[in-house]
Amino acid sequence: MREEFEKLAAAGKLETKHIEALVALTTSGYCHHRSWGFGRIKAIDTVFSRFTIDFQTKAGHFMDLGFAAESLRPIPRDHILARKAGDIEALRQMAALHHLDLIKVVIQSFGGKATLEQIQQILVPDVITEDWRKWWEVAKKEMKKDGHFQIPLKKTEPIVFQAQETALGDRLTSDFRAAKGLKAKTVIANDALKSFTDIADQVGVATEIITGLNNEIATYVRNQPSVALEAVFVRDDLRAVAALAAATGEIGSASIWGQEPKFSQIFELISVGKHKRALHSFRDATALWHEAVLASINNLSAKAAGECASVLIQENRMAQLKETLAMLISRHSANSELLLWLAKERSDSFADILGPEVFRAMLTAIERDQFNEKKSNRLRDYIMDDQQLLVDLIGSADIEVIKDLTRALQLSPCFDDMDKRSLLARIVKSYPAVQTLISGEQSNKQDVTLVVSWASLERRKNEYNELVQKTIPANSKEIAIARSYGDLRENHEYKAAKEMQKILMRRKAELEAQLIRARGTDFAQARTDAVSIGTRVAVTNLTSQEGEEYTIMGAWDSAPEKNIISYLTPVGQAFLNKKQGETVDFELEGQKQSFRIEAIHLTTPPAASA
Repeated sequence: MREEFEKLAAAGKLETKHIEALVALTTSGYCHHRSWGFGRIKAIDTVFSRFTIDFQTKAGHFMDLGFAAESLRPIPRDHILARKAGDIEALRQMAALHHLDLIKVVIQSFGGKATLEQIQQILVPDVITEDWRKWWEVAKKEMKKDGHFQIPLKKTEPIVFQAQETALGDRLTSDFRAAKGLKAKTVIANDALKSFTDIADQVGVATEIITGLNNEIATYVRNQPSVALEAVFVRDDLRAVAALAAATGEIGSASIWGQEPKFSQIFELISVGKHKRALHSFRDATALWHEAVLASINNLSAKAAGECASVLIQENRMAQLKETLAMLISRHSANSELLLWLAKERSDSFADILGPEVFRAMLTAIERDQFNEKKSNRLRDYIMDDQQLLVDLIGSADIEVIKDLTRALQLSPCFDDMDKRSLLARIVKSYPAVQTLISGEQSNKQDVTLVVSWASLERRKNEYNELVQKTIPANSKEIAIARSYGDLRENHEYKAAKEMQKILMRRKAELEAQLIRARGTDFAQARTDAVSIGTRVAVTNLTSQEGEEYTIMGAWDSAPEKNIISYLTPVGQAFLNKKQGETVDFELEGQKQSFRIEAIHLTTPPAASA
């Protein structure tokens, strides 16, 4: 195209100074404009002296050659943008099979160095179409082993590609010497530990790093013991894989714990991955380690609290752990992170602690957090997300406790109206009896009160107590045992026990709804001027002209073979409030019946009424 451009210049259609820029643009075929971004040159029109360019937001755009020469920057064909436009599928295959080749293309496109953000922006989602984080972790491990990439400690600093390869051991020792402070040196030491099998001079590299760590650790023990402790861990691990002996006077983890700082002051600053290691070292260094851990467990994150609990249980300290949890819950002093861990854990081991009081403590903790801007709402979010949590916590509670808990939730400022309604709906589903408390509505007196005999009330209470104290706990044990058998998807014993749990909990809710409405009586004060509950009614069947007698009793008193009927039955409702001499019409066994009331007498409830 040079000759064509020279002809245009000779004809006065193009300035000579633009020729080289236009040759570069046509040779590459790709360009970049400061406003329109990346573009692909689709055609050159020498008649009208213009390019046709497809920009990302302006396809088929015409641009004068002179203006193009001054405003466009040529993009080489091997640039990542050009390769994305020319053959995106080849890049995707490279991303799947050759991570380092792809990163090399990106970094060289940015002049030999590029930040993590730049790499991600140019690859996602066009080239890396799925899990970027997983892809990058794999690629980063490969870069650390490769001798051409320099990876900075800070994510904001650029990754550098160098043509000359540097041996892994040389790079690690060089990075270690350049690192400022013990924390940065510990990061390099960890990289050396992870890549140890790929290092040629293993003993030499390990010796230099261990010596450097020992020189720094002593100055951090008092002022930054958590940093010193993590350095001790990686030093000991590096020495072990290199089979090196400990240096004389070397500071160990026991010396750091022996400085008498509070356990929580060190533990909460240690990286999450080292929590278990730190707990074990504290246990080995301190006789009363469990007391310090228990004293600190309410000041840790949910994950850290879980690690502490796990070690306490492994060391047969379950009783002390449960005692501490019960005390914090009963005093409503448990923090939201500890309660979040307990909510997520929710295993059978803590069944005697988990109950409605835990939910009360949760409300208190969330209310406290509202006044602390640094606290997140993780516990509140978990309560909303876990549909079963509230049901599990109130599962075996007394109906009066449930009512109090419902009132507390209604008054709580922790949840907005929509979330509050959602939680209250979960309570009503398990305990229909609290519906009127929530809605504030009572449809009629019959919905509120059930008139029952003392004998039937006693039977209902006995059934409820048997259910709550024996049957439901026995079912819970069956579930725990069945769970221990393994895969729940094929565990028929577990499924059967869970189905039975639903039936038992439904019956429990029904009994609670009934008992809260029941009013026991001996019917001694029943009125006899009209048919009422507790009266015996003598009637004449107007169809057969035969005399019959019905006893109208309480809601749970029914013995049809003895003509004892509940006042809630259709027949009972038909007789109620009718006077002597009146005619009563109703259907019985599908046939219309007519009775005349002859007499109304007081009666007493049968002792064995069913």
